[in-house]
Amino acid sequence: MSKIYVGQTKLDINLDFQTDITGYQDVLVKYKKPSGATGSFTATVDDAANGLAHYSVVNTTDLDEAGDWKFWGHITYTDTTVIAGECDIVTVYTEGSC
Repeated sequence: MSKIYVGQTKLDINLDFQTDITGYQDVLVKYKKPSGATGSFTATVDDAANGLAHYSVVNTTDLDEAGDWKFWGHITYTDTTVIAGECDIVTVYTEGSC
């Protein structure tokens, strides 16, 4: 896999919950930035029966810090129950770094 850079927009963050997520209300990609700030992106469900979703990075401000980001999926169902996926650590580099 190639490196990911601050400000990059041609990127999909893929989620695989490895379970049927039919009945979801909201699916998010939650994150913790290197600075400790937290937030989320709204994901698109690709295949609820197989638990697949993604977020397409569209804004240059989405990935705005260099360093180790933590990403995980989070689902809220229509009955208000929630589940969270495993955390993945992804390093985001400053453009021009080697």
